[in-house]
Amino acid sequence: MFIVYAISSHKRNYIYVGLTNNIERRFNQHQEGLNKTTKPYRPFILFHIESFFSRIEARKREKYLKSGAGKEYLRQVLSQFLTK
Repeated sequence: MFIVYAISSHKRNYIYVGLTNNIERRFNQHQEGLNKTTKPYRPFILFHIESFFSRIEARKREKYLKSGAGKEYLRQVLSQFLTK
């Protein structure tokens, strides 16, 4: 199982999209500052997860979510997540 996920910074207007096979481990790596790209934006909230059976499918979705249209979709999802 492959997971495409999106996290958002508590401090800044920053959304990160990634792909993993272990979401708990990966999210903890982001929170602990073990990822060079996301370290300055800690702490994070995990607000979006999608599961796929194949890495190819997951990678296609990850690429879309990293695009302009994908980021706009994620901003809407985040807005709904924060208002709940």
